[in-house]
Amino acid sequence: MGASGWTEILVLVPAGWEELVADALAHGPCSSVAYGRPSLGTDPPPDGFEYLRAYVPEGEDSPALRAELETRLGGLAESAGDEELAGIAPRFRRLPPEDYAESWKKVWKPFRVGRICVVPSGWDRAPRERDLRLTLDPRSSFGTGRHSTTRMCLRALQERMEPGTRVLDAGTGSGILAVAAALLGAERALGFDLDPESAAQASELAAKNGVAARCEFRRGGFEVLGADDVGFDALLANLYADLIQERAGELAERLRPGGWFAVSGCPLARRDDTRAALEAAGLAVEETRSRGRWWTFLGRRELR
Repeated sequence: MGASGWTEILVLVPAGWEELVADALAHGPCSSVAYGRPSLGTDPPPDGFEYLRAYVPEGEDSPALRAELETRLGGLAESAGDEELAGIAPRFRRLPPEDYAESWKKVWKPFRVGRICVVPSGWDRAPRERDLRLTLDPRSSFGTGRHSTTRMCLRALQERMEPGTRVLDAGTGSGILAVAAALLGAERALGFDLDPESAAQASELAAKNGVAARCEFRRGGFEVLGADDVGFDALLANLYADLIQERAGELAERLRPGGWFAVSGCPLARRDDTRAALEAAGLAVEETRSRGRWWTFLGRRELR
């Protein structure tokens, strides 16, 4: 993006919901979402909250765009099944020129999950001997790796992955989980997502990390999976709880009997009914893990 005439879109978000809100905020010309205060002169957020910011060129700022963003953010409480998201609303402010598309770099820092080190392009510090470097420059698709659900899936991958595994990544977002699987030795990782920008961004991420030949990304929902897309050894599904419940049967059908799964994205209020849906579909939950308000289910498809 250039450096003339921008509108800032500022949202105050309950802690733990940042990536979900960022995904809703990244719409149309809002191609980059940044975390944290806009400036040192801005009051810190209240305890338990965080700021998210998106930037739109003035020429693309319109009443229609603002109304669309308000609708998307206003519907999050219902879609996520959590009233904590009720009342989230964007604030719009015109700003002086600056390269806002790059502003995430001011607040986004490298981090580690087990052996996996997620770093931005150009990071030049020497890794530890057993580290796996995953280069990621956050953009609009869900999956910077910092969200609790993504971190739990990254840890599960490191615990359960074996060389030659075939992995299905439902709701791939930025592609971080599929790419991490490939870095850990997956023979093939197939990801799909409804986000219109996801497939291109995930493919770029795979190429940047040298695993493009073993990763494939498709734009769309479950309808993009064909009759041959079955028998996966591992299933990753970082999705809304209602979608997990609705599609539990199809998730199970794509996984080979005895194959393992890590299903995440479930808030506490939906934990029990989501687990029941998984087990009814033949996905036997062996372990549950929580991080903050979020729950992840680990297990295997039943041998039947």
